[in-house]
Amino acid sequence: MDTHDLDATGLLCPLPVLKLRKRLMALKAGDVMRLRADDPAAIVDVPHFCAEAGHTLVETKDDGDAQLYLVRKGA
Repeated sequence: MDTHDLDATGLLCPLPVLKLRKRLMALKAGDVMRLRADDPAAIVDVPHFCAEAGHTLVETKDDGDAQLYLVRKGA
């Protein structure tokens, strides 16, 4: 399992989720993407995207003025 980073701070909906989706496509199942975003809509968009796309939202936590999302790629 590898962990990758995606900084989506400064981007507004739907860009953080679109970039997350694109980056996850290049990963192997089980790899983890660490997404950092400060868009208020990401709090709703990221969990919804994970549920719809079959990925696992492992953790969400505040990181200063942004949030960190750990997303494990599904099969």
